[in-house]
Order: sequence, then structure tokens, then C-alpha cells
Amino acid sequence: MSAAAGEAFWHRAAARTYSLLRMSSRYLAVCAALAAGLIAGCGSSNNSDLAHVQLPPSASQTLTYSATSTSTTSTSTTPAITTPKTGPLSTEPKITVPKSHAPKTLVKTDLITGTGATVASGDTITVNYVGALYSNGKVFDASWTSKTPFATQIGVAAVIPGWDQGLIGMRVGGRRELIIPPALAYKNQAQGTIPANSTLIFIIDLLHVTPASGSTGSTGASG
Repeated sequence: MSAAAGEAFWHRAAARTYSLLRMSSRYLAVCAALAAGLIAGCGSSNNSDLAHVQLPPSASQTLTYSATSTSTTSTSTTPAITTPKTGPLSTEPKITVPKSHAPKTLVKTDLITGTGATVASGDTITVNYVGALYSNGKVFDASWTSKTPFATQIGVAAVIPGWDQGLIGMRVGGRRELIIPPALAYKNQAQGTIPANSTLIFIIDLLHVTPASGSTGSTGASG
């Protein structure tokens, strides 16, 4: 190869290398542009996908239960039976033990005669009461202490026999004294502060009667 031919060869080689370098730089630029576009597109797509996602509420936004919150559930509107605020049944009666020996049978005495509904077997009654021992007059129980009238069904052995037998026929608004022998009370079993074989005295105020299932009407004492 002559000197002139060798020089021409090296010129052509240099030009080819320069051309390849320019192509490489353009290729890299195009790749960089495409990568940037893809990244931007992905970011835009991710932002769009997350647009509907709600962040968790802060502590101040979190709902909490409130005792005063309202409810759509229906509740009973039946008023509670309470002690009359006025009249003869508004104050607690005092038990006076007779001086005679304790009777062997049930003794019923109407201290106040009621004028309302009459108690029948199976009815649910609401009463105030005070109970004492016949032996010494010591009070062992009274609804007046808790200020909450007592409700029970009568004639179905839900209470002592003396109540089941002694309150049938009583009228709402009445106050009745029952002297109950042991056989109709707790017999030979002690019951709390009540000794075995005790005769009991109760004074009972009848505030309300709810007839047994199948009957109609509900009558309470006023006041």
C-alpha cells in the first residue's frame, strides 16, 4: 500500500468512527427521552389509580360511640310505675304489732280500700311494701328503702303463699295489712334476717295491675 493510499484509509476509518459515535449519542438521547416519558407516564397513571383512595381519618376525625347517640330502633313507651307524689299512698306506713299472740291463719285487713282494678290470679301487680317480724316488729325488708316499687305475678307461686292468697281481690289504690303465719311464709327455713318459723306482717300498697295474658286493660293508682 502506498503512502497516499494508507492516508486515505485512515481518513475513512476516522470518519466511520465519528459517524458511529454520533449515532451512539443520538441513540442514548432517544433512550433517555423514552425512559423519562415512561417514568412520567407511570407516575401519572399511578396518581390516577390512587385518586379514589381515602387516607385513614386522623384521631380527631375518628367516630366514637356516644351514650346520647340516637337510634332508629323503636322502644317501649310504657311509663314506669312510680310511687304517688301525693295522697295516702305517697308515704311509707308504719307497722304496729298487735299485742295478741300470733295468729295461726292468714289475716287480711284493708287499711285503705282501693277503688281501681281488682287483682285476679295470674295478674302482674306493682306494689310498695314494708315487712316486719311479728315477734318484735323489726322491719326486714321494704321497697320504700330502694325507692323502687316491686312488680310480681300473683297466684303462680312467684311469691310466698301468704301474698298469693292475701292479695287476690285487692283493688288498685288500696293499702292492705297481711299477717302471715309460718306455714304460708318460709315455714321452718330461715330466710336472711328472718328466723325459721316466723310470723310476718306486711303492709302493701297496690299501685298498678296488668291483667294476665288474654285479658285487656291496665289500671294504676293515680297521684
